[in-house]
Amino acid sequence: MARYGMVMDMRACVGCQACMAACSMENQTPYWSEKFRTHVEDSAHGEYPNVRRELLPRLCMHCENTPCLSACPTGATYKTEDGIVRINYDRCIGCYACMIACPYDARYPYDGDDVEKAEALYGSDCSHTMPHVDKCSFCEHRVKSGLEPACAATCPTGARIFGDLDDPNSEVHKLSVSGIARPLRAELGTSPKVFYIPA
Repeated sequence: MARYGMVMDMRACVGCQACMAACSMENQTPYWSEKFRTHVEDSAHGEYPNVRRELLPRLCMHCENTPCLSACPTGATYKTEDGIVRINYDRCIGCYACMIACPYDARYPYDGDDVEKAEALYGSDCSHTMPHVDKCSFCEHRVKSGLEPACAATCPTGARIFGDLDDPNSEVHKLSVSGIARPLRAELGTSPKVFYIPA
């Protein structure tokens, strides 16, 4: 069984936000409320004339040691056999315990207004029909069909590298094992499956 992960190459990210647009279209995220499963934080550091721009692509880390899963009182948050952290919308009661427990701020509420707007936009194709908490799913429906997540498939610079962390021939395995790519905030002990190559 695969153990999926992603590497973010911060040397290659140009902040174009194509990943956000692709994810929003693929997963019907409520972009109208500025809520996204993935986003790119854009910040400036330093003072003129020594200023540098930092782009930090963010999404659910699909942690091995999953604080959101243990915080969920209904079992709506669960982990698949291949390690993807998912949400069962039918079981989610919107208590936000998982949002509070997530140290990466990777979850957001898909509230009643968002559901109304989604139903108006997507009609019978709407996949969000009740309020719930939402997050990245590594586009599991695409992965099961042999495709990459929408964000990785769309990235024009190849800054998002997706694959099986347990496959010694995969690029994500090689980058994570070599130490070239490192987890974000490893000191938290969550063992995330998203790794970063520093700019």
